[in-house]
Amino acid sequence: MTPSTFAFRLRAALLLVVVCAAFRPAPAWSQPVPADKLDRVLQARSRQLAGRSRVIVQFRGHPDPRVVTGSGGIAGRELPVVGALVADVDNTALAGLAGNPQVALVRADHPVFPTLERTGASIAAAVARETYDLTGSGIGVAIIDSGITAWHDDLYLTDSKSPRANPRVVHFRDFTVTLNPRIWTSDQPIDEYGHGTHVAGVIAGNGYDSDGARSGVAPGAHLVGLKVLDAQGFGYISDVIAAIDYAIAIKDTYNIRVINLSVASGVFESYHTDPLALAARRAVEAGIVVVAAAGNLGMNEDGETQYGGITCPGNAPWVLTVGAASHEGTRQRSNDALALFSSRGPTWIDFAAKPDLIAPGVGTESLSDPHSTLYVLYSGYLLDGTRETPYKPYLSLTGTSMAAPVVTGTVVLMLEANPDLTPNAVKAILQYTAEVREGESLLAQGAGLLNTLGAIRMARFFAAPNHGLLEPGDVIEDEYVAWGRHIIWGNNRVTRGIPLPGANAWSRDVTWGTEATSGGQPIVWGVQASNIVWSTNIVWSTQCGGANCTGVIWGVRGDGGFIWGTASSDDNIVWRTGDGDNIVWSTNIVWSTNIVWSTHVSH
Repeated sequence: MTPSTFAFRLRAALLLVVVCAAFRPAPAWSQPVPADKLDRVLQARSRQLAGRSRVIVQFRGHPDPRVVTGSGGIAGRELPVVGALVADVDNTALAGLAGNPQVALVRADHPVFPTLERTGASIAAAVARETYDLTGSGIGVAIIDSGITAWHDDLYLTDSKSPRANPRVVHFRDFTVTLNPRIWTSDQPIDEYGHGTHVAGVIAGNGYDSDGARSGVAPGAHLVGLKVLDAQGFGYISDVIAAIDYAIAIKDTYNIRVINLSVASGVFESYHTDPLALAARRAVEAGIVVVAAAGNLGMNEDGETQYGGITCPGNAPWVLTVGAASHEGTRQRSNDALALFSSRGPTWIDFAAKPDLIAPGVGTESLSDPHSTLYVLYSGYLLDGTRETPYKPYLSLTGTSMAAPVVTGTVVLMLEANPDLTPNAVKAILQYTAEVREGESLLAQGAGLLNTLGAIRMARFFAAPNHGLLEPGDVIEDEYVAWGRHIIWGNNRVTRGIPLPGANAWSRDVTWGTEATSGGQPIVWGVQASNIVWSTNIVWSTQCGGANCTGVIWGVRGDGGFIWGTASSDDNIVWRTGDGDNIVWSTNIVWSTNIVWSTHVSH
C-alpha cells in the first residue's frame, strides 16, 4: 500500500467515525427536557447522571406499563381515575419518558408523613352526645393513615354481655405495596406504626379500657381503615390518591361521609394542579367531607413564628383544614391557646387563607398498639386504663394529627343530627360556631376554636330552620362560649348574620371561596336576623369604577373606616354607615348580592 493510499483510507475512516458520531442518538440525560410535562422537581433530577425517582406518570389515554418498562423503569400501581400509574425510573430516563407522545405529565411521587408532634373535654363532645342523644351511629369514616389495630378493646360496640361484640372497623385495605402488585398483602386490619390507631381512637374510641374516661368524639361511628403509611410512618402521595379514590368508590357501601387525613405532603405546586389536592376535590364533589391536618410548621428551626407552612392537601379550599390548640394543662376552655407548632397560612404558592379552624391537639390521650413503632418510641407517654390489660392501652401524643380527628368526630355527630349537610355547609357551621381566640391572626386560628356543642345545635337548625335559632353561644363547663359568627369564605371574612340551609354557597358544585356559581349567580350564604357587620380588616375590590358605575360605590372615612354608597338598582344592596369602626348593613339584605371579592386577608 502506497503512503498516499494509506492516507486516503485513514481520512475516510476518520470521516466515517465523525459521521457516525454525528448521527448517534444522544444519551437520555442530554436530551431537551420537556418542561411542560415534567414538574419542577423532576426537571432538576432529569439532569442528574445518577439516582432514581419514584414518579406518577399520567397518560393521554389508558396507562401503558410498556412505556415505563421500555425506558428501563419499574411499573407499579395504576391510578385509573386519573389515567396514571406509579413508576420507578432512572433519572437519566426522565426526559425520554416525558417525551413519549403517550405521556401527558410526569410528576414526582412526593412522600407523605404523619402530622405528629411529641407529646377533649373543652369541645363539649360528651355534653353534646348526651344532650342530643348522638353517638355517630351509622356514619362511616375513612381513616387514611398507617392502619388500625381493630382488636383494641375500645374499637368494639360493647355491651354488658359481650365486651367484644360488633367490631368498629368494618373494612380495611392496604395501599402500601405499590411497585410490585404481585406481592400479596392481607387486608386484615393492622397498624405497625401506631398512628392510625391513635387517630381512630380520637374519632370513635368507646373508652372501654378506661370506663369511658378516654372515649372518642363519636363512639358509635364505624371505621374504614385505608393503610398508606408503613411501619416507619412513611408513604407516598400516590398511595393516598389511590386510597381516596377507593373511598369514593365504596362510599355507598359503608356510608362513608368523612375522610380523615392526618397525613400530609409538602406543597410543590398550586392546588389547582396538585394531584393529591385534586383527589381530595373528587371526594368533596362526591359529598364526602375531607378533614386534613394543617401541619406542624408554625415555628422555624430557631423557634420563631413562621407563616406559610400549611401542608397538602390542607392548602386546598375544598378541604376542611385543622390547626392545633393547646388546653394549657387545664379542663377550662377559656385559657386554651393556639399551639405554637401549628402551621399558619397563607398557603404556599396560592396564598390562600388557612387553616379553617383549630381544635385540641396537645397531649391527646388515645389508643396504643403494643406491637407498633410509636409504642416503643414514646414509651414514656404510655398510659394505663382502669381495667386490667396485658399492655398500656393508651398513649399521649401531640400534633395537628390529633386535632384533625377531633373535628372529624364532630362532623360525624353533625351528620348524624342532619344527614343532608353538604361539605360546604359542614365547614360553614363549624366556622360560624367556633370561638375566636383573642390576639391570634385569622391566618393562625382560622375561624377560631372548635365548638362541638354549638356545631351540632346549628346542624339541627339547618334541618329545621323554621324552629328558630337559639342564642349564638353555649355554656361549656360553666363557661360561656360565644360563637364567632363569621365565615372565612376564601380570603374574605363574612361576619354575623345567619347562614341558611337553602343558600347556594352550600351546593356540592360550588367551590369554597368562589365568587359565583357555575351558572354565574352571585354566591349567597343566608339572610341577616338583625344587622350584618362586616369586619374592617378585609381589603375589598371594586366591581366597577367611574361616575356611571352601577355596582357598589364607596369612599374612605377619615377615621379609617368605609363609607358605602347605594347601588343604582333596586335589586342591588343598599348600604348605610355605622358607628365606630364597623359598617352596618341595612336590614333584610341577602348576603353577597353583586359583590366582587378581593383576594387578600390582612394579618
